[in-house]
Amino acid sequence: MTAPDATSTPDTTTAPDIEALVLHRTENGVSWIILNRPEAMNAVTAEQRERVIALLDEASCDPAVRAVVVTATGRGFCAGADLRGGPASGERVAGDVARLIRSGAQRLITAVLDCEKPVIAAVNGTAAGIGAHLALACDLVIAAEPARFIEVFVRRGLVPDGGGAYLLPRLLGPQKAKELMFFGDAVPATEAERLGLVNKVVAAEALEATAREWAERLAQGPTRAIAMTKQLVNASLDGDRATALAAEATAQEINMTTADANEGVASFVERRTPKYLGR
Repeated sequence: MTAPDATSTPDTTTAPDIEALVLHRTENGVSWIILNRPEAMNAVTAEQRERVIALLDEASCDPAVRAVVVTATGRGFCAGADLRGGPASGERVAGDVARLIRSGAQRLITAVLDCEKPVIAAVNGTAAGIGAHLALACDLVIAAEPARFIEVFVRRGLVPDGGGAYLLPRLLGPQKAKELMFFGDAVPATEAERLGLVNKVVAAEALEATAREWAERLAQGPTRAIAMTKQLVNASLDGDRATALAAEATAQEINMTTADANEGVASFVERRTPKYLGR
């Protein structure tokens, strides 16, 4: 995807500004978070990860933001984690790797899952490893036709991290999730759509416009109701029926105190189009 404010490739001779490596803008109630290391297929660094987490947290807290789009520049959405600069294998002690995963990849995926605004992934190209999990953690996924999803970990002799073994069985069922993780084969966008990993596949040149259309439609909706719906759906996959129904009743009770719920009911009675304010 081409970002209006991505005017040049970062100068690799000096340490680039993190704001140049993760572009951000807010338009029409939509927070656009754009990975911008096209020369590295947007393999995500620790600094980029922390900025994305911070921007998702800001989106949750900012009433002016009512939807989020995560996307990237160039040919790749995210080729995985950029492992350069990590501790050498001989320097590790027991607990280092687990601590690194908890504080890194898992925090990134959790930030998407816990964001109080709906998050759309606009996948412009290859999404591999943590890049695939970043996309699949989003609430809605739009993929360009050239996009591919790769559980690349097995190719490197690694166990999937970044919530992969949590996300994929919930999206695909355990058998298909194991197939993708055991073999590490690339899944083209059209196949990903058939499997249910992707909501919609569009031509590459239509990706940004489609993501904008969906995001701005969400941004005009009842933001708090959507946030609570997201929480209910995500939690339902981990709990029993009684817990899910109790959470549903509580969410509806809370939501009925919002201005948007009152507006929705009033507009129905008055037979007019509701005007939601996200409050």
